[in-house]
Amino acid sequence: MGSGGELPPWALKPCIMGIDEAGRGPVLGPMVYGCLYCARSYQKTLSTLNFADSKTLKEEKREELFEELKTNGSIGWAVDVIDPRDLSAKMLKKNKINLNEISHESAMGLVRRALDMGVLLSEVYVDTVGDPDKYRLKLSERFPSIKFVVAKKADSLYPVVSGASIVAKVTRDRALRDWVFDETAENMNRVFGSGYPGDPDTKAWLDHHKHLVFGFPSLVRFSWGTCNSYSKDTVEVLWESDANDEDESSSAKSSKRQIKLTSIGFSGVKRKSEDIESSGKGRCKFFQSRKLELLPNF
Repeated sequence: MGSGGELPPWALKPCIMGIDEAGRGPVLGPMVYGCLYCARSYQKTLSTLNFADSKTLKEEKREELFEELKTNGSIGWAVDVIDPRDLSAKMLKKNKINLNEISHESAMGLVRRALDMGVLLSEVYVDTVGDPDKYRLKLSERFPSIKFVVAKKADSLYPVVSGASIVAKVTRDRALRDWVFDETAENMNRVFGSGYPGDPDTKAWLDHHKHLVFGFPSLVRFSWGTCNSYSKDTVEVLWESDANDEDESSSAKSSKRQIKLTSIGFSGVKRKSEDIESSGKGRCKFFQSRKLELLPNF
């Protein structure tokens, strides 16, 4: 947990927690979930610390409040930083995990971490994702001993959620500011704006940093529909497939012949010169040289 060190005595008494996120909508960078918790008896004092919905505060004020709460021995906090590559991978996997599910699991993970540390959580306030009643029921079923309050605009209603909002927002802003690119292209820059799809700077950055073969840098959530419009000029890629069982019907083989990755602008294309290998009549040299075969069963 962000407060670090030995668990303070107040954490062994009934505590409240607020949970909020930052970066749900942008096409760039991580999504961050943050929580802030304190003793229930500290609730009135918490309301005097000038916490507010992070979106209503200037960056300098958010940074100032974050540094203050970090040194406040009566407050604990934590974050869950979800990498853009993880977001895209989950949203594009065979059994897709949508953004609401990812958000719910992140929030519940923060509650679990606090409980595992020994924090005596009695009430948790959450800014809703999806239907508030269904979300509250989901949380209550997972943690029946805790009272959950799930509400729209909770970050402007409850100081403990406002504090969590600041934790999440500042953490995300710093993650973007200090982002270390895996890619090493010479023409890369960091003028990517807010990361929201409607931001002109973000649009220009996406257009400038798209690659005709490899798509976008790892900073980009390539599962976002926003990316599709930038992929129309990308190179068409043929993906080789190995032979299946001899019993497999020709129609099934045909369906496996081309794999389309339309979500990032790559699509298969039939070419006579490659049809022999990709149809299964011949084996790709990569598999032949390594003596690899497709196993239908383990």
